[in-house]
Amino acid sequence: MATQIVMDHTGDTRHEFDANDARALLEAERRFEQLTGAGFTAAIRNSSGDPTVTRRFDPKAEETLFYPRLVGG
Repeated sequence: MATQIVMDHTGDTRHEFDANDARALLEAERRFEQLTGAGFTAAIRNSSGDPTVTRRFDPKAEETLFYPRLVGG
């Protein structure tokens, strides 16, 4: 199971999906587009375990983290 983790002011929400299920994959891709379109940054872990910002949905990513745009003050 792949996981999309959405961080926001309430904490985090996890959305798990089966990358082999076409309907679940489509829903995950729509969520990716919706969140990044709303200003969230998406990051996946690379092979060494470090987070890497991504601008495209990767159906093979085991975990994608979304965090909101930071606003300085």
